[in-house]
Amino acid sequence: MIAAWYDSQGPAADVLEFGTLPTPEPGQGEVRVRLDFSSVNPGDTKKRRGWLGSAMPYPRVVPHSDGAGVVDAVGPGVAQSRVGQRVWVFGAQSYRAFGTAAQFTVVPEWQAVVLPDSVAAEVGACLGIPGITAHRAVFGDGCIEGRTVVVQGALGGVGSMAAQLAKWKGATVIGTVRTSADLDRARASGLDLAVALDDPDVVSQVRDFARDGVDRIVEVAFSDNIEFDAAIARNNTTIAAYGTRDGRPDFPFWPMLFDNVTIRLLGSDDFSQEARTSAAVDLMEAAQGGALAISIGDPLPLDRIAEAHDDVDSGTRHRVVLKLPT
Repeated sequence: MIAAWYDSQGPAADVLEFGTLPTPEPGQGEVRVRLDFSSVNPGDTKKRRGWLGSAMPYPRVVPHSDGAGVVDAVGPGVAQSRVGQRVWVFGAQSYRAFGTAAQFTVVPEWQAVVLPDSVAAEVGACLGIPGITAHRAVFGDGCIEGRTVVVQGALGGVGSMAAQLAKWKGATVIGTVRTSADLDRARASGLDLAVALDDPDVVSQVRDFARDGVDRIVEVAFSDNIEFDAAIARNNTTIAAYGTRDGRPDFPFWPMLFDNVTIRLLGSDDFSQEARTSAAVDLMEAAQGGALAISIGDPLPLDRIAEAHDDVDSGTRHRVVLKLPT
């Protein structure tokens, strides 16, 4: 099969290789997917760079956890009827060596989710890490119907999906952006209120809109935003954080204690099977119903994978996907 891989960590152009590798065979309880698209997530590039001192988990890594394609073979214990199904896959390179940057990938059957004809393959390829993380951040602490949810970084990959999922399930959604220059784009996304963190009156704007405080905060930059989060929280607010700039952040302990604030930290590779399966069901329902819109850039061919990684590391606002050769 045609694939991209790296045998050592480092800059994309230095370590990513493109060529042919043996086509994998599905084992017990697994399916093999012939991929049409592979999406690139920040976690994929961090693994390649050796972020936070991480080492090579395997001698050779075919990167990327998420993708979409068609099941073309099944292993023992899997119904033959799965062959030919359109699917999206997640977690392909989570605790496994070979991900979706290849013509074929093998995953446990439950990680290949049926993709209806009404949902484009490119969209399916982008659901995995950001969609499941967004779902867990929004719904991990129960029903949100009638609640007020703040989504920090509402234009980001996870944030935009979190905001849309929260609206879909009946929440009032406040979205933040870093600068006022992004407000028009945020307002156009369907938020109930969009605010810019560089506005000195941002706390007052949120408090005036949500006079009783907010119920959930989906947090992309815990260390940068925690003072703001504490200022808008009310009793029993939950902060669901999946990112931080400072790895050892300070936070205002006493005000948050008196508000009985819960801090939930989210590591997507280690969500339970139950949580990820529940997320997959909701993501499919939302996508089929037109409740999810994902900004996807023009697909790049697999041999331009280094460029794709650099685009992600530069902070592009579009999802980056690779088109696999047929």
